[in-house]
Amino acid sequence: MATPFNAAQWLVDRHVEEGHGGDVAFRCQDRRLTYEGLQRATWSAARGLAAMGVEPGDRFLMVVTDEEAFPISFLAGLRMGAVPIPVSTMLRSYDIAALAADSEATAIVLSGRYAGYLPAVAAAAPALRSAVVVGDSGPDGPAAGESVPGIGGPVRVWAWSDFDDTSEVPPADTDAETPGFWLYTSGTTGLPKGAIHRHGDLRAICETYAHSVLGINKQDVCYSVAKLFFAFGLGNALVFPLAVGAQAVLDPEPPTPARVAELLLLHRPTLFFAPPGFCAAMADGDLPADALKSVRFTVTAGEALPPEVMRRFGERFGAVMLDGIGSTEAMHIFCSNRPDAIRPGTSGLPVEGYELKLLDPAGEEITAPDTPGSLWVKGESIAAGYWRRPEVTAETFVDGWLRTGDVYLRSEDGFYRFYGRNSDMIKAGGIWVSPAEVESVLQEHDDVLEAAVVGSRNADGLEITVAFVLPRQGRSIDPASIQAHCRERMAPFKRPREVYVVDSLPKTATGKIQRYALRERLSAQPPA
Repeated sequence: MATPFNAAQWLVDRHVEEGHGGDVAFRCQDRRLTYEGLQRATWSAARGLAAMGVEPGDRFLMVVTDEEAFPISFLAGLRMGAVPIPVSTMLRSYDIAALAADSEATAIVLSGRYAGYLPAVAAAAPALRSAVVVGDSGPDGPAAGESVPGIGGPVRVWAWSDFDDTSEVPPADTDAETPGFWLYTSGTTGLPKGAIHRHGDLRAICETYAHSVLGINKQDVCYSVAKLFFAFGLGNALVFPLAVGAQAVLDPEPPTPARVAELLLLHRPTLFFAPPGFCAAMADGDLPADALKSVRFTVTAGEALPPEVMRRFGERFGAVMLDGIGSTEAMHIFCSNRPDAIRPGTSGLPVEGYELKLLDPAGEEITAPDTPGSLWVKGESIAAGYWRRPEVTAETFVDGWLRTGDVYLRSEDGFYRFYGRNSDMIKAGGIWVSPAEVESVLQEHDDVLEAAVVGSRNADGLEITVAFVLPRQGRSIDPASIQAHCRERMAPFKRPREVYVVDSLPKTATGKIQRYALRERLSAQPPA
């Protein structure tokens, strides 16, 4: 019989039971939430979700900013045995509607600024029955007590403030292998896939990366530029600090270098997490040189950290940078530089608790150094598979191993260096972007006949999205008009940073666009 384990109980209850309930767990703006307050708020949210009709095993979406309601609702779902699904607050209403339909979510938690998305979500998700809004829903959002028409029936709207029953809720009968939460990720088809993670996956990333690389402890204060809906941010600012009774800084607003510097100076965190592109912007910004004075490690992931960005950032702020590679499917970083082994331009060494291997196109393991191969990883935090994607699951998860989709080289002394990807997917700002999805939006523009999207590198060596567009007969294309169209129709990280108007697109004899030819063109004349 499996040993009982509930991740919410492990992350919160034991600190209260050990007499640390008065310690601060989260700082958000001028507010503080203690571990005892977090525990009681989690009980209250669990009761509220149950009143909404959420039962053990049910999925519910979270479109929540980095505020107290995020950890509270996430932990409440785990505690009651339901399955919280945090999704990107950068997505538009129709993207979120598609995820709600795919996951068969019965409920949704929305920060007030996103309450206006509910009608579109309800119109696309047959299983959706209830929604709860955190804070003011604004003029475009439904009020508490109202019902929004839905494809599967009316969706009742609740107010987060009504969840006020703080009596104890015992943890559900779960174990380490029980499905705990999902995180959506894109794949080579561009279709979102729900990676199914278990309760034990949260403990696993703490006992591996957080322990062996960061050496996180109770005195640490964590601040993550990557938001909580990312696997990276979820570990950085929720799982890691709660695992050791530490603190985390939350900010519901979008990050900018100036705002982040202000919060760094205000809260003086000891662990700072940010994608390489953001670090590059900070290094080039007019920020105080002592902004990171309290930080012992700056952790980067999401895309390869260019050595030049590492140099500039380190010289600008006196920071020690630890770059690594992780994935949504692996939950967090599984290969990393570490304080006593930093090699610029690499993703470092395998994290304790994970196995890595490189395979050639024939599926044979590569043992020779500096030979490119497909990167595979094995460890306890690897997802159980994708929701209702049996073919892709079978290709990606094999005998406990995860195919990452990345091509790497391994040096003779074991350091891994990113080489490329075995697909046309783009990782802009540390987030996967599907060329097909962007092309589809571009081709909705009245002046565009065809479009091709590829990834390129800017002057800092960071990957960006670039579009080549072919005009319709008798039309001309204004790149500014294309950019305005994209701003309205897609999340900012997906939007092309450069738009080239062309007379033709390179194609194969069967009519397929030769993206490699476009990438070669950009290599010869890279974007600014």
